Formats: sequence, C-alpha cells, structure tokens
Amino acid sequence: MSKVAIVTGGTSGIGEATAKELARRGWRVAAMTRSHGEKEFRGDVAEDADCRRVAKAALDKWGRIDALVNNAGTTKAVPHPDLEGLAAEDFERIFRLNVVGPFQMVRACAAALKSNQGAIVNVSSVASVLGTGSSVAYAASKAALETMSLSLARSLAPEVRVNVVAPGHTRTPWHEAARGAAGAAEVEKRYSSIAPLRAVSESEDVADAIVWLIEGARRVTGEIIYVDGGMHIAAPR
Repeated sequence: MSKVAIVTGGTSGIGEATAKELARRGWRVAAMTRSHGEKEFRGDVAEDADCRRVAKAALDKWGRIDALVNNAGTTKAVPHPDLEGLAAEDFERIFRLNVVGPFQMVRACAAALKSNQGAIVNVSSVASVLGTGSSVAYAASKAALETMSLSLARSLAPEVRVNVVAPGHTRTPWHEAARGAAGAAEVEKRYSSIAPLRAVSESEDVADAIVWLIEGARRVTGEIIYVDGGMHIAAPR
C-alpha cells in the first residue's frame, strides 16, 4: 500500500518540489493550499477546523497518514532597524501561520502518524539562528517553530519522528511576492557573496533534505538540517 503525506503550502516552491519528489517515489500526496488545488485539500493552516478537515479528508481517501510536511508560511518584509514597520497585528498574523498552524496540523494528524510510525518535517529558516530574514517577526516565528519542534520530538516519540529543515535563501516565487523581483534578485546576489558555497538553494535542494528525513533517517529526531549554502557558519563581515 502506498504511503501518504500531507504537504502544506504544497503547490509552489519548496512545498511543490517536495510533493513532486514524494510522488515520484510512489507516495500519495495531499498538497494543502489556501488558494487552489484539490477541493478536499484546500484550507488555511491558521484555522484549526481546516487542519482537522484536511487530515480527515486524507484518511477518508487513502486510509492512512505517514508523513506531514509543515511548509506553509508567511512574512512581512520590513528592514530590521525599522521598528515602527511592524505592528502587533503583523506578529500575530505571522505567528498564527508559521507557528500555530504547524502545531494545529501536527495535532490533527498525530493519531494517524502514530499508527504508522510516521514522520514530521517542519520547514524553518536559517533566519532563526542568525536573526536575519525578511523581518524581525519572521525570524522570531521560525525560532519559535524550531523550539516547538524539539518539544514535539520528545512528546511524540517513540512512534513519530519530528525534524526541521532550515533553508537559507531559496529561489522560489515566495521571495518575489514578498520583496518584488528586483528586491529578491538583490538579496540573492548579496547572499551568494557571503555564503561559503557562494550560492542560493533551489527548491529541489530543500525537498531532497525533507524527503531524506522522512524516508531515510529512521533514527533521527529532534534535528535541524540547514540547507543554506553554509550561511549559518559564514564568517562575520
């Protein structure tokens, strides 16, 4: 019987690349999205009812859930020194999608994942350890996601493994949407000049790490894998 994965934000960028790689390997994939895709897998991870509905839809359709990839996320691009550029409402919206949403998806899928010795991968960002990225609120939300992942790795063991993939700048439509084409190109150029590997990642690079944590890392839990061209070890400039 084919294994089943739910991938949030699964119709573009990293999520789409992950869904395609899992499908290529024979998985059934529910690509959860807010705006388009199969009707039964359309939903907003910030809404608990949507999370529970999508999990139930996957179980009704395929009878099992073996993996959950929490990839959906949001931000507001604000230079870090611009403290007036972020309101409390911005923090609440970003944390709602980037932290509360993954928790709600884990809760909705936990019983099914336990039944199948499943795996969870939460998609974070190198901004969590560097305090960089599109805004202070975004970096803080990803740090919270990683701490939550450690808690979940303990509480869901031994049945379910929980790990994190933390990309650096990755060439996806998400960055253009946040910063515009010119802004995204400038960030990519600057990033490539600093990262030890002198390159940004492609969505497929991150997807490879996610799929490895799901399929190949049978004794790995509570781990953070950086797919960032080495940015997290770059020498200060």
